[in-house]
Amino acid sequence: MLNSRAALLVIASSSTTSAAASFIVVGLSRESNMGRTLYDKLWDAHLVDQQDDGSALIYIDRHLIHEVTSPQAFEGLRLAGRSPRRLNANVAVPDHNVSTDPHERASEGYSGVADATSRVQLETLNDNCNDFNIPLIDLADQRQGIVHVMGPEQGATLPGMTIVCGDSHTSTHGAFGALAHGIGTSEVEHVLATQCLLTKKMDNFRVVLDGEAPPGVTAKDLALAVIGQIGTAGATGCALEFAGSAVKSLTMEGRMTLCNMAIEAGARAGMVAVDQVTLDYVKSRPMAPTGEQWEMAENYWRTLHSDAAAVFDRELVIDASAIEPQVTWGTSPEMVTSIGGTVPTMNEMHDETARKSLERALDYMGLQQGMKLSDIPVDMVFIGSCTNARIEDLRAAAAVVRGHKKANNVERVLVVPGSGLVKAQAEAEGLDKVFTEAGMEWRAPGCSMCLAMNADKVEPGKRCASTSNRNFEGRQGFGGRTHLVSPAMAAAAAVTGRFTHPANVEAL
Repeated sequence: MLNSRAALLVIASSSTTSAAASFIVVGLSRESNMGRTLYDKLWDAHLVDQQDDGSALIYIDRHLIHEVTSPQAFEGLRLAGRSPRRLNANVAVPDHNVSTDPHERASEGYSGVADATSRVQLETLNDNCNDFNIPLIDLADQRQGIVHVMGPEQGATLPGMTIVCGDSHTSTHGAFGALAHGIGTSEVEHVLATQCLLTKKMDNFRVVLDGEAPPGVTAKDLALAVIGQIGTAGATGCALEFAGSAVKSLTMEGRMTLCNMAIEAGARAGMVAVDQVTLDYVKSRPMAPTGEQWEMAENYWRTLHSDAAAVFDRELVIDASAIEPQVTWGTSPEMVTSIGGTVPTMNEMHDETARKSLERALDYMGLQQGMKLSDIPVDMVFIGSCTNARIEDLRAAAAVVRGHKKANNVERVLVVPGSGLVKAQAEAEGLDKVFTEAGMEWRAPGCSMCLAMNADKVEPGKRCASTSNRNFEGRQGFGGRTHLVSPAMAAAAAVTGRFTHPANVEAL
């Protein structure tokens, strides 16, 4: 039973999956505690049990499932003779292993997936969802896409929810004023069986981005700038709330990018308070409440913000107007600087550990100390991933590419929409033609080159400008060299052959 201190509203919402309805548990009210953070409110509304050692059980409203981290969990249910606790709290979709090759995707079912291991995982997801009656958006469905793109599109992601998935970038969904984070395979099984999660409460960390971001500076640049300042362990053990005028001015797509990257700062969850932008995005989504239920939900959702008197364990204020487009130069998201910057030198390192880290990163990335970022040529470009594959991202990239051709030294450019719906919208707007006429590949939706669990890989020694979220050694393929950038920056690199401020592309 849920904690008796929390009054709960159960909203039945229409579902476009095989199930007739989806039930969303949201907190309405509880004892008035002055000065609570957004995270505190979400935690309190879902707390089932709290132990003296800090261990707690929280209720999970939405469980998103994909093919990589679920097979062992389903097998665990079989071996234990258990069934999922609430079928319609789950939504499954294949994304990591799917081929983005349009020719392979034209084949019926999974027969066109050339990689045998990938094909088995995809077929296993189908079988498991059929066996356990889990709602599945399969490969033939236009709604199929990256789980963190599909969820918000369908309204499976709603404000006030607790959302988990066997994927670290589940933090994306916190952009909706939700508590969302990744879980491991054993936890996937536990959530399926109990609809609860054993966890501990995190610290509260607020990053305030105030001021107006300059032209060409996107949510991806804001995120990388934050990580560059606090490091990849700077928010370890924290729920990271983004606030400030620069955050409020972001669209929901931008906020999702920001929360997606929170995990790269060490946080387990990222979040943004609910406002009118949130509500406008959610309304009329297929799985969102309607009518009187919408009014009830909206009244609660509008309370999902940190109180003025809330006290945070940590707080950081950054002037967004001073941020420039960002480019990572090394093998960690914290190894980042502005497009006008240079690769660090040994003289700038303060200790032996930092010097060794720089030496290894330079060796792997094939760079020299003090190089200008704008002098670094690229071999490949990837525009996609759960970080930057939404329609807004594709529009930003197309705006830079329009009227230009892929640079001669750039061997390959993959543009991978985040879902079938994003793909259809982009094609309706003619964005696919912009990319293909520039000599770039227009692909089918999937995770693609972000983590190279399929044929979309960066070859050894090749340098890739990527809109994904991680750049550690081998992330995009063995020996591949990854530079994290925004969609506009990736597009600029594609048409100039090197890292270039998007504003300078027009001068070509």
